[in-house]
Amino acid sequence: MVRFGGEPRSAGRAADGTGPVRSRERFLQGEPVEQGVRTSILDSWQRCRTLGLSPDRSDLPFLEDFDPDGRIVRAAVPVLDRLQARFSGSEINISVADAHGTVLLRRFGEASLARKLPAIQRVPGFVFAERVAGTNGIGLALAERQLIRVYGAEHFAERSQASACVALPVRDPLSGYIEGVLCFGYPRGAENPALRAVIRKAAQAMERRLLGQSSGRERALLRAYLTTGAEAAGGLHRGIAVDELAPELSSRDRAALMEKAAELISRAQRAAVDVLLPDGRRITLVSRPMTSASGVEGIAVEAVLPYSSPEEPLVIPRQVDEVAGFPAGLAVVSAGPPAARLSAAPPSGRLPDAAPGRLTAAAEGDKGAKGVMVAGAAGAAGAAGAAGAAGAAGTDGADGARGGRPVPSSSSAGRLVLLGEPLVGAYALAARRRLELLSEASGRIGATLDVRRTAEELAETAVPRLADFVTVDLSEAVLRGEEATDPLDDLRRTVVHGIRDDLAFTPVGKRTDLGPATSRLRCLADGQAVLEPDVKAAAGRLAQDPEHAERLPADVHSLIVVPLVARGVVLGVAGFYRARDPAPFGDDDRSLAQELATRAALSIDNARRYTHERAMVLALQRRLLPHGLPDQDAVEVAHRYLPAESDVSGDWYDVIPLSGTRIGLMVGDVVGHGMLSAATMGRLRTAARSFAELDLPPDEVLTHLDNLVGRLDREDPDGEGVGIIGATCLYAVYDPTSQRCVLARAGHPPPALVRPDGKVSYPDLPAGPPLGLGGLPFDAVEIDLPEGSQLVLYTDGLIEDRHRDVDVVLDELRGTLAHAERTPEETCQAILDTVAPAHPCDDIALLVARTHALDPGRIATWELPADPAFVGEVRAAALGRLADWGLDEAAFAAELILSELVTNAIRHGAGPIRVRLLHDRTLICEVSDSSNTAPHLRRAASTDEGGRGLFLVAQLSQAWGTRYLPQGKVIWAECGLDAA
Repeated sequence: MVRFGGEPRSAGRAADGTGPVRSRERFLQGEPVEQGVRTSILDSWQRCRTLGLSPDRSDLPFLEDFDPDGRIVRAAVPVLDRLQARFSGSEINISVADAHGTVLLRRFGEASLARKLPAIQRVPGFVFAERVAGTNGIGLALAERQLIRVYGAEHFAERSQASACVALPVRDPLSGYIEGVLCFGYPRGAENPALRAVIRKAAQAMERRLLGQSSGRERALLRAYLTTGAEAAGGLHRGIAVDELAPELSSRDRAALMEKAAELISRAQRAAVDVLLPDGRRITLVSRPMTSASGVEGIAVEAVLPYSSPEEPLVIPRQVDEVAGFPAGLAVVSAGPPAARLSAAPPSGRLPDAAPGRLTAAAEGDKGAKGVMVAGAAGAAGAAGAAGAAGAAGTDGADGARGGRPVPSSSSAGRLVLLGEPLVGAYALAARRRLELLSEASGRIGATLDVRRTAEELAETAVPRLADFVTVDLSEAVLRGEEATDPLDDLRRTVVHGIRDDLAFTPVGKRTDLGPATSRLRCLADGQAVLEPDVKAAAGRLAQDPEHAERLPADVHSLIVVPLVARGVVLGVAGFYRARDPAPFGDDDRSLAQELATRAALSIDNARRYTHERAMVLALQRRLLPHGLPDQDAVEVAHRYLPAESDVSGDWYDVIPLSGTRIGLMVGDVVGHGMLSAATMGRLRTAARSFAELDLPPDEVLTHLDNLVGRLDREDPDGEGVGIIGATCLYAVYDPTSQRCVLARAGHPPPALVRPDGKVSYPDLPAGPPLGLGGLPFDAVEIDLPEGSQLVLYTDGLIEDRHRDVDVVLDELRGTLAHAERTPEETCQAILDTVAPAHPCDDIALLVARTHALDPGRIATWELPADPAFVGEVRAAALGRLADWGLDEAAFAAELILSELVTNAIRHGAGPIRVRLLHDRTLICEVSDSSNTAPHLRRAASTDEGGRGLFLVAQLSQAWGTRYLPQGKVIWAECGLDAA
C-alpha cells in the first residue's frame, strides 16, 4: 500500500476492469481519482493532462541528430549483449535511452518481437520522454529519477495497455548526473519480480563502464604529461613511492595543497596561486592546460617550493624504483629543476588566462625555487575523483605514449600535484563543498529551541551555497508546539529567504495553498524530495501551484522541494530555488537538500516538543500566580512576570491583605527550571500565603517556609536527601496607620526603596540563608516609608546576567527608579525596558508598591484600665465616633463586638487595655492587652452560662482573629459598612 494524504492506495496490478483500469477511465472522464492507483502514476497522468497529451496518439517524434557512439552507448553495448543472451527466447525487449528520453539501443529476446512494433520504433532515434509519449517506463524514470514499474493500464497511451515495463536511470558515478535509462519491456502477463534485481545489476555494470571511460581519459592525460616531461629532459632519475614525500610536508600540508589544486583544475584556467601552509611557508601552485594524444583536454597542477637557500638540496627519505600498481616508468620521482621550466611544455589548447580572486597569470618562477613532488601521479589523480582507478588500471590501449613507454623526468613527475579534467575537478570540489556545508549545518541548524528560528537557520545555511531562494512552510500545529495532524490542510509560510529582498513569494504568515499536482503535494504524499531540474519544462504542472504560477521569480530555473519529516511525522515542506547559477539542480543537490532538511526537521521537532513542554509549564506557572490584586487602600501595586526564553522556573509574587489595614508584599524564587520548579513554586506560594494570613511577622513566616522546604527535600523520592529543592524569598509588611514597614529576606536580593523626593536606596537587610538549609535564624528590619514612597521587589533574573556585572545593573536600576512621579505601572515598564536583559535566561518577577497612609481622622484610640466599670464609657465614646463618621448603621454590631472583646480582655487578659477603631473599606475593631493567652471559639452547651461571646463576634463580623505583638496580643474584628 502507498499512503497519500493519510489514505492508503493500492499498488497492485490492473485486472478485470478494477484497479488502474477503472481509475484510468474515471481520470480520462474528468472524475476525481483518490484510490486504486499509485501516487507516481497519478501524478504522471495529471502532468500528461496538463501538457495536453491525447491517449489515442500513436506516433512518436524521431530524432536523427543523436550521437550513436556516445558515452552511454559505449558503456551499454557489452551489457546489452549479455542481457540479450540471458533473455534469449523470451518476450522481453531491452532499451537504452539518453537523458532526454531518446532511445539509442534496442535488444530483443526473440527477433520476431521487433516485427510487432511500429516501424519507427525498430530503429534508434524515437523519443519516449513523458512530455511527448505520456506515462511510460523511460519517461517516468526520468521524471521520478528512480526505479519505475509501469503496468498495463497505468500507461497513459492506448498503444501500451497490453504491456508492462521496469526502468532505471543510469548515472555517471563521478558527477551523479543521469546519462540515460535502461528499460525492460514485456507483455503484461509476463510479470516477473526478479527483473528488478536484474535491471539494478545491469545498470551498475553500465555505471562501472562509465567510470572506466573517465579513468581511461585520466590515464591518457597522465601519459601525455609524463611524455612531455621525458622529451624535455631526456633522462631517468631514481624515484620515490607515491606517499614518500619530503619531510617538510606533513599530511595536513598535502591536504591543503590537494584542496587548492582541485579548485585550480575546476576553474580550467592557466593560473598560479600561493598556498599558505599552517607553519607560515608558502608553496606556489601553477596550473596549465594540456591535451593527450587522443584529444582529451585537461589541467596539470605543479608545485614550486621556495627555499631560503638555492643550494639547499631536497632531502628524500628513501627511494624506490616503482610505485605499487603503476608501471615503473610512470612513478619515477625526484627533486626537480628550477621553476623556470614549469612552462616548458606548450599547451595544445587555449584556455582563459585570468582567474578570479588571488589567482594570477602563471609566470617564470624564482630561479632559487625547486620543484617538489607533492603527490605521486596515481595518488594525485585519485584525489580528483577519477584517476585513482587509473593507478590500478595500468595501461590504456587507446592513448599510449609516443614511441612506447614514456620516460619521466624531474621536470614532470617531480613536481606534479594533481592532474585531471576540469569537470572531474569541479565534481571533486563540489563534493568537498557539500561536505563542508553539511558540517556547517550540523553546528548551525538547531542552535536554538525556537521553531521559527530553526527554520530560518535552515534557509540561512542553504543560501547562497546551495540555493538562491529558500522557503519553509510549517504546519500551524507545529508552530504552536503541538503534534502535526494534516500538513496538507494547515501549512503556513514560515520563512522566505534569498539573495535578494524583493522576493515575490507568498509572504510569511500566509496560508500556503497546494494545487492538485504540485511538487510540494507530491513530496508530502511520497515523503521524498522532488527535483524539477527545468522549471520551464515543468511549467504545465507547476501552473497548478498558485505560488509558482503567480509569484515565482522570473529568473528561477530549477527547484527542489523537500518534506520536513521527523520521527515519521511530516512537519512541513522546504523549497530550494536556483536562479543565479546557470547549472540546474541535480541529484547530488537533491540528496544534499534532503540531508539538510532531515537535520532541520529533527531540530524543528525538538524545538516543537520543547515549545509544547514550555507552554505547559508556563500555563501552570501563570495559573499558580495571582490572577488579580486584592481590594485594599494601603498601597498602589503593579506587577510583571517575564518567563525566561530558554525555560520557565519557579518565580512568584503575592499581595496579601492583613488585619489592621496592613498589606503583605512577597516575592520568591524556586531554584531550577521546568515542571518541578513550577509545581514547587505553587506549593510554597500557597504555604507562604497561609503563614502570612496567620498574622505572623516576616521573620517567623520565613522560618516556617524554611522548615517546609526542608521537609519537601526529605520527602522527595528522587532527591535522596541531597536538597534538590531550594528557594529564596523576600517578605515585607507595610502598616499604613504608622507608615512603617517590616522586612525579612531569605537569600533574596534586597528591595529598592524610592523616597517621595526621588532618592533611591537599597535597605540594609540581613541576607539570611536560602530556604531549606535549616538551623539558621532570620532577622527582620523595620523602616519608615513616608506616604508616596515606592517599594520595588524583584527576583534575581532582573539583575543577574552572565553578560553584565550585578553592581552595574543595580546602578542602572537606581537611575531608572529616580523618577518618583511615575506610577507603579510606569515604573514596572521602565524597569523592563531599561534594566531587564534582552534575552532573559531566568524568570523575572517584579512587584512595585506605592504606599498610602490612613487618614488620622479615621483612627480612634482609647486606653483604659482592667476595670469593668470603664466598659460603658468606651462603648459610648465609640458610638459617638461612629456617628461622626456617619456609620450609624454599623453602630449596633460594633457596640456588641466592642463590649464582648473589652470584657474578655478585662476578665482573661492583663492591663493596660487599648481599644482602636479604624475606618477603612470596613470598620475594624481592635482590642489589645499585654497577655499572650489566645481566645478560642467553641460551641457552648445548652446548660453553659457562658462561652457565647466569641460566637456572637464571629456572627456579627465579616472576619475576626488574633495578632500577636512582642508584648501581648490584638483581637480584631471587621464589620461590613453595609451591615444593619
